Amino acid sequence: MNAIAFTAVSKSYGGVLAVDGLDLEVPAGSTVALLGPNGAGKSTSINMLLGLLKPTSGDIRVFGATPHEAVARGEVGAMLQEGTLIPELTVAETVDFIRRLYPEPLPLAEILRLADLTDLAGRRADRLSGGQTQRVRFALAIAGAPRLLLLDEPTAAMDVESRRAFWDNMRSYASQGRTILFATHYLEEADENSDRVVVVARGRVVADGTAAEIKASVAGHAVSFRLGGQSMAGLDALPGATGVEVQGGRVTLRTSDPDATIEALYRKTTLDVRDLQVHGADLEDAFIALTKEI
Repeated sequence: MNAIAFTAVSKSYGGVLAVDGLDLEVPAGSTVALLGPNGAGKSTSINMLLGLLKPTSGDIRVFGATPHEAVARGEVGAMLQEGTLIPELTVAETVDFIRRLYPEPLPLAEILRLADLTDLAGRRADRLSGGQTQRVRFALAIAGAPRLLLLDEPTAAMDVESRRAFWDNMRSYASQGRTILFATHYLEEADENSDRVVVVARGRVVADGTAAEIKASVAGHAVSFRLGGQSMAGLDALPGATGVEVQGGRVTLRTSDPDATIEALYRKTTLDVRDLQVHGADLEDAFIALTKEI
């Protein structure tokens, strides 16, 4: 059974098309990352799944029902970028207040544990850091034990350690058969924490598959090295070269034929090539290639 089904969904704002004929199915029990540049339609799609926006055309189903029906049944939880907490309430009071709105909520102690908030249960909301506030928002999203969890940039404002702990907790929640759809700007999060990656650009799906499949869809490798102070003129004309980048004194050649590029590079006897490395395309390479303007 599909947890989510978009069929030819479009959404426009005053003549501007934010979502353009989107077709997407997410099977129940899967964890899917939604990637795309700003304005790609990620947040609009999530808001339509929650019934906060109506599509201009097309059909959306959540567990076979309309978004409004699924939300009303408590089957959907969401962690959005907007929203504030009541300053005077403690973390435990806030979570307990929300969980009591659902017919079959998770126990308070379990929610606090899953959100890594047990030690902060007695702290007032106005004394939380940005990362701690995000964890409370996650706790509120799972309070009703939803079958589908929608997360829009869930680790914004979290430090590295907090992000790692968040995804550990998320995997624990997902392992109970929940469906997770999350939008993120952190490509490594999508790579490490999803069963499937969906890349959207200009309101349409431009790639859909596992992280490995998305990477493989972008032909090419990177040849990186350091030069002994010589000019880089002509490097972009080497056989197979498709682009040149320089960062921190290190040159990176994007190439469709690394063997030919390296052979030609060493034939340029005027160059002092040092510390040469070759690697395949990563998710960032694929993301840039797939979402660039056509």
